[in-house]
Amino acid sequence: MNELLPLDAAAQLIRDGRALAIAGTESTLARLPAGRWIGGTIPYFMLPEGGRVVSDADAQVFVTDLTPLGNVSFAHFGADQLAGIAAGAPDNGFALTIIPAGSAAHLEFAANAASYPGAFTHPTVGWIAGVHLSDLGRTSPKVFDGTRAQALTDAAVVAYVELPAEHWVDVGIVNLFEPDDGDLLRFDGTAFNVGECSVNGERTNLAAYLRLRGVDHGRLPLVGDFAGAHVNVSVQTVNADTVDLYAPVFSGVDYRLARPVADYAAAFRARLSDTDAGDAVMGCNCILNFMFGNLEGRAIGGVAGPVTFGEIAYQLLNQTMVVIRVH
Repeated sequence: MNELLPLDAAAQLIRDGRALAIAGTESTLARLPAGRWIGGTIPYFMLPEGGRVVSDADAQVFVTDLTPLGNVSFAHFGADQLAGIAAGAPDNGFALTIIPAGSAAHLEFAANAASYPGAFTHPTVGWIAGVHLSDLGRTSPKVFDGTRAQALTDAAVVAYVELPAEHWVDVGIVNLFEPDDGDLLRFDGTAFNVGECSVNGERTNLAAYLRLRGVDHGRLPLVGDFAGAHVNVSVQTVNADTVDLYAPVFSGVDYRLARPVADYAAAFRARLSDTDAGDAVMGCNCILNFMFGNLEGRAIGGVAGPVTFGEIAYQLLNQTMVVIRVH
């Protein structure tokens, strides 16, 4: 099960002892009973029929039932304990993880997850909880430790899924963005806020450069080359002299601006058409793709899940779709 359900139906699954991951508004998640579940706040979802935004009045939550996959256990970690997520993961399985946006845990995971012991041998996958965009700055994203029905503003909640020996997990990453053939950008260190950087070897103010290129928000990310793998860094705000980013840039990595994507929905459908969505546990997609791609009401393929403030596949990703499959 991986679908949008009425609140009372989700509550009954919890009372039945099912192991669940649940996404919804804060008020709906707060009305669920304690049990074997983790959750995170978000009102945006991708469904097979298209993108959807829910309100408190809808009294619906998105439920992923992990019970059929194998043994499931639950934990939560403070911002200074996040290395324990991968360390505690099963040898065959994955750690489904939700972290609230803007928290110390979010910043710590973004900057250091790739260096945690076991990060790339014990998959950590999941998403960053958020809020309705109209509530930015007024409401804090939250995660829920369902074992105690407790809301947390600065911690990671984790469902450890241990798979049977004959099964294995496949973490799929769908990135629509490719670097352009233009300027090469490099940065001095790990940072979410950048003043100067190097553009083609010359010291340049990043804010002035992005304004010159016509980039004033997250429509076009920077694309980093991590040994051939493309990882996006989305632009949050171009200030007078600095730039705020949704994910950190790193030193020693080559970055370029992304090429524009003409039709997000068509591009996702094309990328997903060659894969089998039937064995997908869940997927998550980025709020920036949802907004700039006008995905509300538009179908992108059979993979359903929350639309998030960041995606997790071993490390933090932005403007990317992540799909968890079990074979």
